[in-house]
Amino acid sequence: MGKTFKTIDEAVIRFAGDSGDGMQLTGGRFTETTAIVGNDLSTLPDFPAEIRAPAGSLAGVSAFQIKFSSKDIHTPGVNPDVLVAMNPAALKVHQKEIIPGGTLILNTDAFTKKNLKFAGYESNPIEDESLDDYFTLIPVEMNKMVTAACEGLDLSPKLVGRTKNFFALGILFYMYDRPLDATEAWLKKKFKGKDAIIEANTRALNAGYNYGDTTELFMTRYKVEKANLPSGNYRNMNGNLATSLGLLAASQRSGLKLFYGGYPITPASDILHTLAAWKHLGIKTFQAEDEIAGIGSVIGAAFVGNLGITATSGPGIALKSEALGLAIIAELPLVVINVQRGGPSTGLPTKTEQSDLLQAMYGRNGEAPMPVIASATPGDCFFVAYEACRIAVKYMTPVMLLNDGYLANGSEPWQVPQLDDLKDFDVTFADESNLIDGQFMPYTRDKKTLARPWAIPGTEGLEHRIGGIEKEDLTGNVSYDPDNHHYMVATRAKKIEAIANEFDPLEIFGNASGDLLILSWGGTKGSCRSAVETLQADGQKVSHVHLRWINPFPNDLGEILIKFKNVLIPEINYGQLIKMIRSEFLIDAKGLNQVRGKPISSSDIQKTAKDLIG
Repeated sequence: MGKTFKTIDEAVIRFAGDSGDGMQLTGGRFTETTAIVGNDLSTLPDFPAEIRAPAGSLAGVSAFQIKFSSKDIHTPGVNPDVLVAMNPAALKVHQKEIIPGGTLILNTDAFTKKNLKFAGYESNPIEDESLDDYFTLIPVEMNKMVTAACEGLDLSPKLVGRTKNFFALGILFYMYDRPLDATEAWLKKKFKGKDAIIEANTRALNAGYNYGDTTELFMTRYKVEKANLPSGNYRNMNGNLATSLGLLAASQRSGLKLFYGGYPITPASDILHTLAAWKHLGIKTFQAEDEIAGIGSVIGAAFVGNLGITATSGPGIALKSEALGLAIIAELPLVVINVQRGGPSTGLPTKTEQSDLLQAMYGRNGEAPMPVIASATPGDCFFVAYEACRIAVKYMTPVMLLNDGYLANGSEPWQVPQLDDLKDFDVTFADESNLIDGQFMPYTRDKKTLARPWAIPGTEGLEHRIGGIEKEDLTGNVSYDPDNHHYMVATRAKKIEAIANEFDPLEIFGNASGDLLILSWGGTKGSCRSAVETLQADGQKVSHVHLRWINPFPNDLGEILIKFKNVLIPEINYGQLIKMIRSEFLIDAKGLNQVRGKPISSSDIQKTAKDLIG
């Protein structure tokens, strides 16, 4: 019986192994090739916080999941069709999530007595038939295979053993009819000058592909047709890179010099790394000694007329909070990016969460309102970063941008936008026209935006006071007057509220009224949209609204909410947006709250929605 091709709409695969097995690299190469093939895709990297957990331990398992499809998809999937497990620990951690009847590709050479015991197995699951009734089991001696493939190369056994991830990648390329040439070209570029390394990994890749072709273990190959995406130029994009590009675009469109000051912290550090490589584009980066120095440098940069940017995660926001109050009272334009992770404290540094929303809203002393905007997908990080910069400058205010670890590290096909299609980004600095009777008044305000003028220090005639003590209206002089303080507090709040006048009407996916509205923010958009599509296909009267701006809320949100019998708000926290919605609009919204360090699944949203509707 010959091998057959089966065309499928979508597939979910997961690579898992020890931290040193190269699972993130393997997943990245499969993702890049899948993007070249033209499938829609979504990824979920999942790696441990430890720099190097003990080899073979459950805590040291690193995984990479990708869902790819010939149709439009919104999530990286939940339960994989295929698991590639490079050792017993990887199988132990991920086995329970594989679909019934799914495929397990196991590196049998790693299933030694020592590794089995370390992973908590009393017997070898490959040999005791405990997997046979539930999965399609494909055992492969990967270490031996790459040793044979690399015979004759002047490399140590250890280096040869490291190529086994490319052997596994070759098998998956064969299973899903993916070409090898893009990965072979990448190897030549990545390891230029290291010919033996290039040759070893190339041999391992081809050995894996040929193993799938020649063995009878893989009798069915799968084909996922090219997705019908809008025409344009696409590239595979992750959230941190998209954020960096959005900041760069804001600098280019505005003509402002971009200054980034920050302290490395997972999962935001890649933004600093990326921007630091763009010095030739006029970007200045400063790696500060701590979070407080980072925000201090950005406040100074904004004061002298730069586009000031900093990025961190929840613990860093806590340290920056006093300085953010200074930026608010001084009314300086800067953007603070919080790539959220599991908390509190150090928490889960490499896992995703949405638990910093209330911190972004209220985590400063005094009445200190700040605009809060959140990205929805990895590619959306570009547009949100650009918009955050534009609003910061137009309204002379710090802006909080909320991403999360899932968006920052995940990727999707991204249509490269034209800069001319972005909103205009005009910048006006104070000049002689801002003088009143020959005196510069730093707290006069634009009638529409309530923004104060941006005066560059050292400009003759525009000398003024600035600092953290309350300002007198117009003059900016220090003032302890009770009425003035109340007026300035109210004015700063009204300025933030006025930003909502910029927003387009909210998009309602579905009918404008019905049994249930699912309201989402941040990285839950994909799961919510996927759930609503399924529920609508089942005939349910369910709609979906996604919020990009959390502060201020869109002006039409209240009118939308009251037209639905029920409102469900899924969040990767213990209920934060729901508190704000209940308080602001006095509706009995219900929450779906999971704080597991993972995205909420579409199936969980569907189940909760059906329970609510009854």
